[in-house]
Amino acid sequence: MMKKMMLTLAAAATIGSVTTAFANSENVQLGKDGEQLTEKFQELSRNTEWEQKEKIDLQFNSYHPQGMTKIGDLYYMSSVQIIEKPVKYEKPRDGYDRTTGKGVGHLFVFNKDGKLLKDIELGEGDMYHPGGIAFDGKAIWVSVAEYRPNSKSIIYKVDPKKMVPQEMFRTNDHIGGILSDRKKGNLKAVSWGSRIFYEFNQKGKIVSKSKNPSHFIDYQDCEGAGKEYMICSGITELPQHGSHSAKYELGGLALLDMKTMDMIHELPISLFSSQGHTITRNPVYLENTDSGINLYSVPDDDKSSMLVFESKKKTK
Repeated sequence: MMKKMMLTLAAAATIGSVTTAFANSENVQLGKDGEQLTEKFQELSRNTEWEQKEKIDLQFNSYHPQGMTKIGDLYYMSSVQIIEKPVKYEKPRDGYDRTTGKGVGHLFVFNKDGKLLKDIELGEGDMYHPGGIAFDGKAIWVSVAEYRPNSKSIIYKVDPKKMVPQEMFRTNDHIGGILSDRKKGNLKAVSWGSRIFYEFNQKGKIVSKSKNPSHFIDYQDCEGAGKEYMICSGITELPQHGSHSAKYELGGLALLDMKTMDMIHELPISLFSSQGHTITRNPVYLENTDSGINLYSVPDDDKSSMLVFESKKKTK
């Protein structure tokens, strides 16, 4: 009985800390803060110097991280726990190029020390792969899809105060990332590899669908910046000269006009983790600060660390 009571008290304390952080949130990229972020982002280039400020070891198995957002002093990160990897077919079957595999979708909450505060499971059946996530000032939007292109997805809305997922709708494609257009109230989304842009209303009706004209990187994690823009991060794998199997991970960031989905500004990121992954491989979150831009990333799987970089001001 005493053990059960202690667990209940611990759970209440965790939920309380999450609620407090939500109530004290100051870092959501809305309004003037978001406008400043977009202005500073357009000053970034391939020559921008990034200084690593922190390396925070996560005190839990992060599996394969996908998307991240920040509310107050807490970090929310989606991840897929792969139990059985999908296997590619020799020839497509029923429109699919691989098996479904097996896994579990997660939405983690952790603090600035890397301590896990909350872990909720997301998905259903073959739909276990969460994508990029975003916070719109009220809720976190998360897509959970089959781990293969041209498949199916569930779109969830999660209240950070209660941390209970609410299914909003289902759609017939792999949605790899989603965010809310706070100006119109609709949802912007990207498909597998971000080759297709979608706009949904909150009941799941497709308002628009278009091809991504940029082939620089595949967007994975996108977040709103101000009322009219979104910033996406991702990678593309390029072949290494002289090797049939080795790949070079090219990382990058892009600023998009949320209304037209036109690319406004983009740049490569040539920073790598200790495991050799580009820092935009998995979740990325950009934050406007008084001195510049902070970039948070979790590029490695399993025993991961959150890396924090700051853009250095140009010297005259």
